[in-house]
Amino acid sequence: MTTPLLDNDVLRTFVTIAECGTFTAAARIVHRTPSALSMQIKQLEQKLGKCLFIREPRRVRLTTEGEA
Repeated sequence: MTTPLLDNDVLRTFVTIAECGTFTAAARIVHRTPSALSMQIKQLEQKLGKCLFIREPRRVRLTTEGEA
């Protein structure tokens, strides 16, 4: 049996960050630390081989790949 590339937790994290625009706001919603979310997204980006977010000083936004 194969494991899925994306589990529901990762998808929820990705969508919440995209909707909130910051790791801090998303962390409050999913009850985790911003660093835990950042690590989870970095692992997802490594699995996919794509950068999903543009990280700016006070916010993040989706890249073209992240929107797809």
